Amino acid sequence: MQYALLFYENSQQFTTREHDPETVAYWGAWKAYVEDISASGIVRGGEGLLGPETATSLRIRDGQHQVQDGPFADAKEQLGGFFIIEVDDLDAAIAWAAKAPCAPYGGVEIRPTLTTM
Repeated sequence: MQYALLFYENSQQFTTREHDPETVAYWGAWKAYVEDISASGIVRGGEGLLGPETATSLRIRDGQHQVQDGPFADAKEQLGGFFIIEVDDLDAAIAWAAKAPCAPYGGVEIRPTLTTM
């Protein structure tokens, strides 16, 4: 089955990516995770994302485009990246999600892809 692992981080973690003494530790943890999950052979795709301030959101209402800079929700956590993985079952996907560096302070959403239906 294929699952999307969606990695959510808070604004402090997005700041840590570039402007914090903890930057080396932050990227070191992600590098180790990426190497580990990639070496497992389960990754089918994925990418880190730039911060939410770089996003553009679109909704169409009554046939009109509503375009907004940034994400729609003023959420405590924003999507930071994702992997598409192929594993035997949800338990295996959860195990990989639990290893993500953002799991202790942000979160990982695990969602089956349409290809699994």
